[in-house]
Amino acid sequence: MKLVTFEADGATRIGAVLGEAVVALQPALEAACAAAGEAPQRLPEDMRGLLAAGEAALVTAARAVAFAARPESVALRRPLSTVKLCAPLQPGKILGVGRNYADHAKEVGGPKLEAPRIFLKPTSSVCGPGSVVTIPKAALKPDWEVELGVVIGRPARNVPEGTALDTIAGYTVLNDLTDRALQFDHPIGMTSFGKGLDGFCPIGPYLTTADEVGEPWQLGLRCFLNGEKVQEGNTHDLIFSVAALVAWLSRFVTLQPGDVIATGTPAGVGHFRTPPRYLQPGDKLRLEVDRVGVLEHGIGGEA
Repeated sequence: MKLVTFEADGATRIGAVLGEAVVALQPALEAACAAAGEAPQRLPEDMRGLLAAGEAALVTAARAVAFAARPESVALRRPLSTVKLCAPLQPGKILGVGRNYADHAKEVGGPKLEAPRIFLKPTSSVCGPGSVVTIPKAALKPDWEVELGVVIGRPARNVPEGTALDTIAGYTVLNDLTDRALQFDHPIGMTSFGKGLDGFCPIGPYLTTADEVGEPWQLGLRCFLNGEKVQEGNTHDLIFSVAALVAWLSRFVTLQPGDVIATGTPAGVGHFRTPPRYLQPGDKLRLEVDRVGVLEHGIGGEA
């Protein structure tokens, strides 16, 4: 399933995408129950609640989507063009991983990492597809980073690497926007702060469930800036795999349903180009992850 959070008719709902249409989960579930002569069932009203409700809730959501996909259920579907897609969820916490692609680690330089390099992005940095991210005047070197976002689906603590993928609900596309001035130009680098400004974590457009994506070993990633391809990579080049990241992180913190892991970016970011290149108001970004989705958003500046 491609799960979404969307706004329509003055309300925010969770739903799923069917081709060029979107289906609100709760009305579709009620219709499915009525057609089967069953008592109505209820799903949580937001995406984190849906994930926290466990696998049974996702199975129920899938039943609702399957019913809405029937030819006779056309009234349950509405064109995507008539709704506003939001970030698919508001994460509990966002754990980022630095220098996790071999080619990006090479362009950054520094010693070989023996363990994942972790930073945090606050939830206030989250925005959705189609957003225009406002770059503060004080942020002097804003940069792009296309990433695979991993969405946790069940509590995970001290998880073995061999079963780590079982804790994942799905995946999303994420732009780990970063002010390189805050990250690198201060005597004490402020990585989390430089990556945590308002709107500096666009995600979406979907939470694509793990069963639809499959194992995340061979997913291509691309970033386009104003139509120019500036990044291209593949998750087979991850230094620490998705499973290794979940297992390692769960040794230190409990991963909860709705937490997001930003798994790292391939080479091609602006800061390490010659000459360096930074984002400007009016820029348009398109970020792609195979089998996961395409995220587009803009860049604006403070008045």
